[in-house]
Amino acid sequence: MNWWLPNNFKQKRTNLEKRAQIFKILRQFFDSQDFTEVHTPALQVCPVMDAHIHAFKTMRLGIDCKPAQEMYLHTSPEFDMKKLLAAGMERIYQICPVYRNAEGSSRHSPEFMILEWYRMGADYHVLMEDCALILRSIAQELGITHYSYKGINCDPFGVVERLSLIDAFQRYAYIDLCACLDDRDILAGAARKIGIRVIDDDKWDDIFHAIMAAKIEPFLGNDVPTILYDYPISMAALSRPKTDDPRFAERFELYACGVELANAFSELTDAQEQRSRYAQEMEIKQALYGETYPPDEEFFQALEYMKDCAGIALGVDRLIMLATGAENINDVLWAPVAMKDDFIK
Repeated sequence: MNWWLPNNFKQKRTNLEKRAQIFKILRQFFDSQDFTEVHTPALQVCPVMDAHIHAFKTMRLGIDCKPAQEMYLHTSPEFDMKKLLAAGMERIYQICPVYRNAEGSSRHSPEFMILEWYRMGADYHVLMEDCALILRSIAQELGITHYSYKGINCDPFGVVERLSLIDAFQRYAYIDLCACLDDRDILAGAARKIGIRVIDDDKWDDIFHAIMAAKIEPFLGNDVPTILYDYPISMAALSRPKTDDPRFAERFELYACGVELANAFSELTDAQEQRSRYAQEMEIKQALYGETYPPDEEFFQALEYMKDCAGIALGVDRLIMLATGAENINDVLWAPVAMKDDFIK
């Protein structure tokens, strides 16, 4: 066997063939619903608005007497896809590689495939239906009865569970989330009571994610897929606030087998509010990581013309993991140098 072939290449080849089949199924799904497939640039002025997501930086060399310019590989095609919505497109989707630095685990790869789609004139409830249909369509076309991950099965043909974040915290962590909003010390106290380790430097978000990882996420999407919806507005920089409770945003995440697959919003279209949230996120990024990203002025201008819409990003590699029963994202990727321990020396 050639030195560059992974030890588990026979199984990986089966997974890669199923991967190609899933891409075809996804395109057939959106094409059948009159979506337009688009392709936007990977190089961006501003790669992301979330303070905790890190981009790969590169340099665009100066040409035609123009100075060199710092650019970033996109962490999502979101900004440019929204520019297309503002230009008049109504149903668009894209399947493309995206890049996130400082990420790498059994469920994370620094380069991964994302499926992103947008519906003009819709809200996040419509995207919830899309998610259920996509999971069923893939399972049906592949001839599988369930998705699986580390011994946990999820039936895509069952009724999808819709669970609010408030109810999830109460059910699995015995915490009244509303009582803890924006109060780090109250949330820290509640976390310690259920055995979550909290240190002095932990911020509200750190404690929230620790509770989610230890007490809530492992139970989501077991038996049937779970839609976890309505996140605190502070955790949804690009989402529209709920009209009946602006402390929360119209955001949801899709789970199967305890694995997060997708993140969705009823999109924020208020340009002034979006600028304010961008400034807040960059202030946090500077304080925590010592860097910021420049604003995408075209994106802010596009928001002036955008109407109500909803958008979602789905991690295709994770979906393929669950469809093949793989336990490591690397088992569904062709990564000849990224994980050298998998390869013959």
